[in-house]
Amino acid sequence: MTKGILGRKVGMTQIFSENGELIPVTVVEAEPNVVLQKRTAEVDGYEALQVGFADKKDSRSNKAEEGHAKKANTNPKRYVREFRNAKIDEYEIGQEISVDVFEAGDIIDVVGTSKGKGYAGTIKRHNYARGPMGHGSHFHRTGGSMGNMDSKRVFKGKALPGQMGAAQVTIQNLEVVKVDAERNVLLIKGNIPGAKKSLVKVTTAVKGK
Repeated sequence: MTKGILGRKVGMTQIFSENGELIPVTVVEAEPNVVLQKRTAEVDGYEALQVGFADKKDSRSNKAEEGHAKKANTNPKRYVREFRNAKIDEYEIGQEISVDVFEAGDIIDVVGTSKGKGYAGTIKRHNYARGPMGHGSHFHRTGGSMGNMDSKRVFKGKALPGQMGAAQVTIQNLEVVKVDAERNVLLIKGNIPGAKKSLVKVTTAVKGK
């Protein structure tokens, strides 16, 4: 069953294992999440745990959000996400979820929003090869052929210039190196998507062993 928590990416550092191995880790700060609602198959058609993270300013919350949070005896949350396949019977509305739901060695998936790179060409965005840069070549950093003449159109999914980054990215099968319950911190081996201070969603790995 799925375990999960919402957190904020702090940055990267490195630690040493007991045998002296250097391990690059990403630090995720996950202050206790609050269970706002339990989705049930009878009422909602599916089962999930709705969780809130990071208090929202009073000036930015409306009455609906305040009423929803009041049922859980908490403040309106800035980020609200759902975790499917969770053991909803083990949780109560208003209960806090902290980083100690995970242990060192757990295999996890991390979902985040990648850094926005703006409008980018095909070489940067799709790793296209460029043409020769000299000797009279007129093909340098352009996209090249658009396809067949017969179709008279560009097919969906064609790799073209456009907005790069700022999209949801999932990195699977990462390892939890250390759990610091006192500081509400997870140390995850390797890098994860997103800029510093961005929201990340940490869940049990779907394809993990």
